[in-house]
Amino acid sequence: MNAARCLIAEDEPLLAEGLRADLAALWPALQVVAQVGDGLRAVEQALVLQPEVCFLDIRMPGCSGLEAAQALAEDWPEGPGAAPFPLLVFVTAYDAYALQAFEAQAADYLVKPVDRTRLAACVARLQARLADRQAQAAPPSEALQQTLAQLRGLLGAAAGPAPTRLEVIQAQVGNLVHLVPVSEVLYFEAADKYVRVVTAEREHLVRISLRELLPQLDPAQFWQVHRGTVVQARAIATARREESGKVTLTLRGRPETVTASRLYAHLFRGM
Repeated sequence: MNAARCLIAEDEPLLAEGLRADLAALWPALQVVAQVGDGLRAVEQALVLQPEVCFLDIRMPGCSGLEAAQALAEDWPEGPGAAPFPLLVFVTAYDAYALQAFEAQAADYLVKPVDRTRLAACVARLQARLADRQAQAAPPSEALQQTLAQLRGLLGAAAGPAPTRLEVIQAQVGNLVHLVPVSEVLYFEAADKYVRVVTAEREHLVRISLRELLPQLDPAQFWQVHRGTVVQARAIATARREESGKVTLTLRGRPETVTASRLYAHLFRGM
């Protein structure tokens, strides 16, 4: 088996160095090709370097480990010569119930502070899975599809119980507050620290993150189709699957199209 390469994403330098040192002792052939301290840099470096393994801290500045994994799944290249999607190991302080959810989805995890014995078991599991990949010569697209299914389960498990559903968006412009019924919103789009609220007639900008807004929406009515986009299902007129695996959506009442990433392409299947 060729020497594997890994990326470590951990915002606490001492923990990152400790993990790196333990990996060097337990897996001497493993090459740490990048060590970063936030989720956005993790995504950037992983897409450039395409390591076989990524250790992702759950709580990081910029975006969480799960959000970084989501972004990687959406942007990972496909096609001839593309590398298989990396094996993901989440480093977490989640409680036992959440850990069971991670384990059920076949994604490995480590609990802080990382125990050397547990890390050794993780290394053995990773080595076995990498060996299986080489022996079976599974196409990169198949490995990516398997990971997409795992990530969908992980994102759902981490969501937790839903709070009270939002019925009205209060969009302020100067001294004027527009009350926008949520039922009239065609889609929400993340815009830095704001969210664009788009109806058939106009757009509003509200100071809330999509991460905060999403749990307040009814998932049966509003579908997340990209890490930065949520669309009202009734507003979707057509869905066209592209060769890249993404899906282009046309909306009722709006001229623009919206892109659904590969992670959410499973929502659009013919009956």
